[in-house]
Amino acid sequence: MPQIQEPKLIAGNGNLPLAKAVARRMSLHRGTHVGLVNTRVERFNDGEIFVEVFENVRGEDMFILQSTSNPANDNLMELLIMCDALRRSSAARITAVIPYFGYARQDRRTKARTPISAKLKANMLVSAGVERVLTMDLHAAQIQGFFDIPVDNLYASPVFALDIQDNFRGKVDKLMVVSPDVGGVARARELAKRINAPLAIVDKRREKPGEVAEMTVIGDVKGKTCLIVDDICDTAGTLCKAAEVLLENGAKEVHSYISHGVMSGPAVERVTKSVMKSLVITDSIAPTEAIKSAKNIRIVPTAPIFAQAILNIWNGTSVSSLFEADTLGPIYDGMYAAE
Repeated sequence: MPQIQEPKLIAGNGNLPLAKAVARRMSLHRGTHVGLVNTRVERFNDGEIFVEVFENVRGEDMFILQSTSNPANDNLMELLIMCDALRRSSAARITAVIPYFGYARQDRRTKARTPISAKLKANMLVSAGVERVLTMDLHAAQIQGFFDIPVDNLYASPVFALDIQDNFRGKVDKLMVVSPDVGGVARARELAKRINAPLAIVDKRREKPGEVAEMTVIGDVKGKTCLIVDDICDTAGTLCKAAEVLLENGAKEVHSYISHGVMSGPAVERVTKSVMKSLVITDSIAPTEAIKSAKNIRIVPTAPIFAQAILNIWNGTSVSSLFEADTLGPIYDGMYAAE
């Protein structure tokens, strides 16, 4: 096999701005231009997706950057078809870089006669030719077990910790990390440990899906600046109500750190009108113009951590090293000073 000189990036339409940012960041690290492979991705009149790769990829280490966000099915099919095109073009290895792993909330059977769509998606990716997956903050960590190939699951919490240390400088002792539900305690605890803050939980009960009947705060939040931590913000109903409940229980102010800003339906309007001081999301899903123009929504870039993770995979070095502040701080140097 010929020696692979450079990693090659190819992108679908799922999150082109992030793909271009990752390529620019990799160019800085490599000291040489790393661009996106010249590709045509188009749709026929009946909605069928067609992909054509215009560059030679034989024997190359290929990284496909594609978030499977809205429209989830179109973006997933783009990813699968691109995998097939690369495999048939004799690429040496295909890594799917999926910043937002759609269908992750369907990770188990919640009642009779329902699918496990996340497992089906894993099977489809492997069948298409994916040999490795790189993603961020899977909704359920056990989804990694759906694959029989390596899965690298990055975490947004180290990046959020840098952001918190920068934006709450001198006020860290007044912070309280809050999980908006019992199921997200592990994720919230991870961030709480990084910034050395206490943890509280908002216990919610639903009468039916999509509607929260009652919320109870577990923990003393009086006088605290609360940071709600979660992986997905969809319609923002639960998030906004949790912020109200925290203030009713004596919290000084409420901010939220969410890994994936799905922000569907009335989400942006709800957040804008809510009592939250700020909502911080990553760009794992391409933000809409409404999100960009919202006064209390801020976007943290993930291109630095994804670019370094791709280079580490290509070099055969550790990806888990990016979970440490000492490693991640310099990567985000210029945005956040390493503590």
